[in-house]
Amino acid sequence: MSDFILLATNNQHKVEEITKILSDYTHRIKSLDDYPGLPQPVEDGDSYYENSLKKAMHYYKLTGIPTIADDSGLEIDAFNGEPGIHSARFIKPDMPFSERNEIILSRMKDVPENNRGARFRCCCVVVYSENDIRTESGTLEGRIGNEAKGSFGFGYDPVFFVPEYDRHLAELEPEIKNRISHRAKAFENIRKHLDK
Repeated sequence: MSDFILLATNNQHKVEEITKILSDYTHRIKSLDDYPGLPQPVEDGDSYYENSLKKAMHYYKLTGIPTIADDSGLEIDAFNGEPGIHSARFIKPDMPFSERNEIILSRMKDVPENNRGARFRCCCVVVYSENDIRTESGTLEGRIGNEAKGSFGFGYDPVFFVPEYDRHLAELEPEIKNRISHRAKAFENIRKHLDK
């Protein structure tokens, strides 16, 4: 088995975040930057798990290296759980997240505090071989704030309010986010598989 693990994402924010979460394994982690030109998989699964598995299996078959992939999303109660697995493509695939966040805030401007519940959910899959697959997940509960705040983080972080810290996720320093986030929890759970 390879001494390396491939991190299957082209999102540099994610690469930075995950390598910090898995700092003990940084010397073993390769990213897709180490394998330029690989075709991307089609993420058309019906769940975070299906999309994570598709990505991990796709790149494992292309490289032969154990591959770790995740899929995550923002679930807004007032939107019946949307955007969920469609978070990366919500509204328009090429729309900047700053604009998406403004649209979310606009659509929720009359929603009372007790109905603004939301959560980030993450599923992480490690493919060691076609017959050896491990999966873990993590969730961060919170609510949609009344405005976008903070300069840390990315994506929907500026509109996601974390009651425990009385701040938006994008206001929390990376050291804190990398302890409490949905992705941090999922990858912390996956560590026991990497330790093997």
